[in-house]
Amino acid sequence: MSALRYWVTQLAGLRGYFWQALGVSMVINALMVVPSLYMLQIYDRVMVSQSGLTLLTLTGLLTLSLLAAAWLEQRRTAILVRMGQALDDRLGVAAHDAALLKQWQRPSNSPLQPVQDLNALRQFVTGQGLFVLFDLPWFPIYLVIMFLLHPWLGVLGLVFSGVLLCIAVLSHRRSRAAIELGSETARQAQQDQMAKLRNAELIHAMGMLPAVRQRWSERHAVYSSVQARAEATSASFASLSKMARYAQQSLSLGAGAWLVIEGQISPGAMIAANLLMTKALQPLDLLVSSWSGLLTARLAAERLRDALPGQGLEHRQEIRALQQPQVRWHDVSVRLDDGRTLLHEVSLQLEPGSVVALVGPSGSGKTTLARTLMGLWPAHLCSGRAELDGLSVFDWDRQSLGPALGYLAQEPALMEGTLAQNIARFGKPDAAQVVDAARRAGIHELILALPQGYDTQAGEAGQTLSGGQRQLIALAQALYGSPRLVVLDEPNSNLDEAGERCLLQALQVLRQQGCAVLIITHRPEILQSVDHTWQMRQGRLIGPERQSPSPETSTRLAHESA
Repeated sequence: MSALRYWVTQLAGLRGYFWQALGVSMVINALMVVPSLYMLQIYDRVMVSQSGLTLLTLTGLLTLSLLAAAWLEQRRTAILVRMGQALDDRLGVAAHDAALLKQWQRPSNSPLQPVQDLNALRQFVTGQGLFVLFDLPWFPIYLVIMFLLHPWLGVLGLVFSGVLLCIAVLSHRRSRAAIELGSETARQAQQDQMAKLRNAELIHAMGMLPAVRQRWSERHAVYSSVQARAEATSASFASLSKMARYAQQSLSLGAGAWLVIEGQISPGAMIAANLLMTKALQPLDLLVSSWSGLLTARLAAERLRDALPGQGLEHRQEIRALQQPQVRWHDVSVRLDDGRTLLHEVSLQLEPGSVVALVGPSGSGKTTLARTLMGLWPAHLCSGRAELDGLSVFDWDRQSLGPALGYLAQEPALMEGTLAQNIARFGKPDAAQVVDAARRAGIHELILALPQGYDTQAGEAGQTLSGGQRQLIALAQALYGSPRLVVLDEPNSNLDEAGERCLLQALQVLRQQGCAVLIITHRPEILQSVDHTWQMRQGRLIGPERQSPSPETSTRLAHESA
């Protein structure tokens, strides 16, 4: 779908605001003809008749028209503000979801890019950008009036409009690449800065500040250079446009004066034509000065169109409840955009009530397998058939499937809120289920020992908790409710002996409840409590062992995976 068709479809509900603003703009432009008529009457009627009453009447009419135009300008701005708010209401949630979708599909240092693009688009809508579109239809009307005053005045208006259009075209051709490059370097600079802020503690602890500062200086120099070129290009064309406007004002007066000398027009017509020509060319001048903002808004609109759900990565998903957590894979492969293959034709079965351990060396594809099992890998990068309860894992509606899943990521990070809210997955907390999940994760007593208990704030990314506490809270979150399929990625990496016992007890309870469990681990102790052990080697699943391994085998597998 082209960008134009896409935005016509998305913004169909905003047409009412657009037509209101266009209607108000038409009245404003009609009223702006009054100053020209006023000057015409002053020079051609009042100066001749020397009538004070006529002067007062015309001045009163002019004042009323200017007050009306000022009030309508305010109304037009208010309409555009409401239009921007409606745009935000219409696409804000989608942009928020797209940011999350983008981050788990393709993690980056700019996860908020869709939200930032929506803000840029809204600022363009509520700014001067649309005024060009509203005022341009009046250009031929002003031009016709100038031709009626005298054909040479109309020709002069056409000449200067051609000059400004040429400047606008040249500005587009010369500044487009610079503005696009500037926008991209600005985004990269922001990503780099965010990455450093996230690792500020590591940078200071290990004395990396000088090296990081040097790296930042080099990138910032490139960014500043590109931005300077973009700004210089835009400023040069804006200056050229301003020079053309000054020339127009002077030459139109000169041409009018010559026609007055020749007796072809009156002095009032000379002044009126100058005002009309200035007003007629104002949209073209605004087009040149706002070209940078227009290109920036266009880039934001294109990125937002590609990022919003429904644009190539999303498809219709089936809403239903998970009955049996049966996992069936047949020749599932996972590839990256650059062509690298992370999983090679993996086939497996995971039955209800079974606990399976997945071991293997670092980088062998264990976490990729776990994420794909949960449907967290982009569907367009996967081939083969990955089914959950007879349905492709990518065809499940995440809202209906989510409560039936439990997932503990390799690097658990909590969200800002209370511990109870985090455990309850930020739904309405069920106190009994929250406590039950905390008990099974072995953190109930630890939480009760905190001054505020379950109402303790976790802080951003769980920063108020230790690494082990974050892992236990995240484990309780995975066990909350009645999950049917649970995937635990290194759940015991930060657990002590007591926590390990709680984990083993939780696995036993999940097995009794008929839950299918996949656990990724490097510790040999837990391998003695699983039903099967699978091994990963370079993205391939090596013949899963169908019985629980002996202690000696468990130790060997754990050492190999380490």
